[in-house]
Amino acid sequence: MGKVYLIGAGPGDPELLTVKAARLLEQATIVLHDSLVSREVLQIIPRSAEIIDVGKRCGQKLLTQDEINALLVSYAASREAVIRLKGGDPVVFGRAGEEIEALRRAGVAFEIVPGITAALGAAAVAGISLTDRRAASQIVITTYSRGSDSALADPFAVTPQLNWAAISSSTTLVLYMPGADYAEVSRRLRDAGQPDDLTCVIVSNATNAQQQICWTNVAGLASAAKLAAPALLIVGRVATQQVEEIAATRWRPEPSERQSKHPTIS
Repeated sequence: MGKVYLIGAGPGDPELLTVKAARLLEQATIVLHDSLVSREVLQIIPRSAEIIDVGKRCGQKLLTQDEINALLVSYAASREAVIRLKGGDPVVFGRAGEEIEALRRAGVAFEIVPGITAALGAAAVAGISLTDRRAASQIVITTYSRGSDSALADPFAVTPQLNWAAISSSTTLVLYMPGADYAEVSRRLRDAGQPDDLTCVIVSNATNAQQQICWTNVAGLASAAKLAAPALLIVGRVATQQVEEIAATRWRPEPSERQSKHPTIS
């Protein structure tokens, strides 16, 4: 029985791969990859390797998650190393949990090789510090897609676990897969009490040649240009150019936040 490597391909730029991920890809004989893995990263894989696309296109899946799980177990029975390549980081909205469970049940050894998740790649290209202590005390990373296959019927449905009212003025919100209806996001933010001038940044294809960045605010989000997927949305005071001014005039930390020297990540 071989070993399965769950590898994070990062946001797209192959130079952002970890050294370990790049080495494993250069030696790969079989790779099962998602649709979010960039063409440039796939070019690192030897031409002699078997490459299997198991991703989704426009919400339509090529294989079910159960079928992908079965393939990983099956290939591990005949290959020394099986690469499962995922965009970003495998354990951040990558459904790695289901694959890990299947591998454990089958007695297949596995290893997770982390990658740069899209939130960090997007923040980097936009020049944003997600945890600027002058304007943020926490990060909330969430997605519009639900964790079950039912999300395929409604891929832009709001994650039920997100409590929009709990997003405070000192929160940086990173929303994966905001979909094409930014107006819905704008409405929910406004209904939750967020000010119209709160900065919003939409980043599409972060770190790729097709990268696009759109700067707007809560009020302007409804009419903002719709950028190509994959895209994510960063909302918060950290995205403004005047963080120091914002910190002095608008951000009022809660008592518990004043006692903390470091921002918390949730």
